[in-house]
Amino acid sequence: MKAFFVDRYDKTTPLRLADVPDPVVGDRDVLVDIHAAALNVLDVKLKAGEFKAIVPYKTPFILGHDVAGTVIAAGRKVRNFKPGDLVYARPRDHRIGAFAEKIAIDEADVALKPNNISMEEAASLPLVALTSWQALVERGKIGKGSKVFIQAGAGGVGTIAIQLAKHLGATVATTAGKSSADLVKSLGADVVIDYQTEDFAKVLSSYDFVLNSQDKATLEKSLMVLKSGGKLVSISGPPDPPFAREIGANWVIRLVVSLLSRSVRSKARRRGVDYSFLFMKASGDQLRRIATLVESGAIRPVIDRVFPFDAANEAMAYVEKGRAKGKVVLKVK
Repeated sequence: MKAFFVDRYDKTTPLRLADVPDPVVGDRDVLVDIHAAALNVLDVKLKAGEFKAIVPYKTPFILGHDVAGTVIAAGRKVRNFKPGDLVYARPRDHRIGAFAEKIAIDEADVALKPNNISMEEAASLPLVALTSWQALVERGKIGKGSKVFIQAGAGGVGTIAIQLAKHLGATVATTAGKSSADLVKSLGADVVIDYQTEDFAKVLSSYDFVLNSQDKATLEKSLMVLKSGGKLVSISGPPDPPFAREIGANWVIRLVVSLLSRSVRSKARRRGVDYSFLFMKASGDQLRRIATLVESGAIRPVIDRVFPFDAANEAMAYVEKGRAKGKVVLKVK
């Protein structure tokens, strides 16, 4: 099969396309013939080495966190899938590799594809939908009447998080440029703040929850819009001590993480709010719930561009520019 490899951690070296043997299928794995794979900011950051301290990969490795395709083989202990099933998944950390023609995935990370969308649309969902679910449902406990601020509403996570928050009954505020205002309103945003001309910290107040995906300055300003007892979940860092413990980091990494997040944790405590870092986890069970929401019309995928498989490096460069509205997808088949 063909696959795109990261040969070394840096921003400039392109992904290398190579012919490699098909993946080995473990007892609890399904082998998926990949129809489409999506790109994420995480792929760009991982390739640049920004996460190698917490999610280390030995180079060379195949990149790619989002996949949709057809099951073509199943391990002897697989019970929930069979050849011919149309599936989508975010393979777990250390088993990524969606920028390829085939991938072996633990069945616990896989779900049947929503039946009312294309393979390209299905591939666009797993990472951003799981991130949104774990932030809003698990961490935020968002429900009817909640006030939620989701940054960068036109981005991959933002487009799905807005829809999920509205489905849960929340009032949703977001930031977007003028060219994206109509899009985020169509997804359900109640308050749209033009980040180029307005300061969200002067517009919003007494919010229950913030989903942060931006830089340090934006993170610290976001604390100001929360009411006492509110929660801020950041997917862009800094990592916090509970995360370091969760991944089993050694004492050096734990110390570094504690120092990196000390300022924001201290400021959060003084304001009486909760700060936590989220690095989403693979979950086939949550993807099954998300598929139900997609099939009901509560969530719809948002795709900016679809690139052919052999244009993976062009697609990566496009994602790195940070201007995509929704997701960028590779069409493998």
